Amino acid sequence: MMLHQDASTHEWVPGVKWDLVVTMDNATNEHYSMRLVAGEGTASSFMGMRDVIRQCGLFASLYTDRGSHYWYTPEAGGKVAKEKPTPVGKAMARLGIEMIPAYSPKARGRSERMSCTHPGASSQELAIAGIRDMTAANRYFDEVYRPAFNAEFMPPALERDRPSCPGSAASWMTSCVKPSSVSSAKTTAWPSRGWPCRSPRAATGCIT
Repeated sequence: MMLHQDASTHEWVPGVKWDLVVTMDNATNEHYSMRLVAGEGTASSFMGMRDVIRQCGLFASLYTDRGSHYWYTPEAGGKVAKEKPTPVGKAMARLGIEMIPAYSPKARGRSERMSCTHPGASSQELAIAGIRDMTAANRYFDEVYRPAFNAEFMPPALERDRPSCPGSAASWMTSCVKPSSVSSAKTTAWPSRGWPCRSPRAATGCIT
């Protein structure tokens, strides 16, 4: 399972601009996570991936732009330095998930199209629902907008093979969402409860 993760900035409610971070499936368009945040970054990326792991378990690869929270790029517009991973890169490596950088908007056209689709549609729905704060908006995305979008636009997958380890990996990702955990040198063991992990590289702590 390859995932795309991208963010779009928009005035989702009158007078306020937020970033919508979308984490979606490459094969089916299924949206696993849609989260409004003040500004995209390491924490918002972890939250989106935690949402996926909670629902489905570990995934195989993550396709992103070259934002600084995903990649270190020595020269603007140049190739990423894979030997210098960011905290997101380190987390993905520990989970055995391959990260793939996109070098043009066309390369990640699927997520680019979603960045054009959601601002117009969802902001109108938020206005109709009378929603003006981020917490209520994220609840609306989780409970109303995202399920309806998936039901209408998600083609069925040819296979529904789900990776495992949702419990332990999601708990670990939750600890990484907290800024203090991301920057702290303290590590917390990832408990083993008999889940047959897809990845042989089980994580044993948060990212420093």
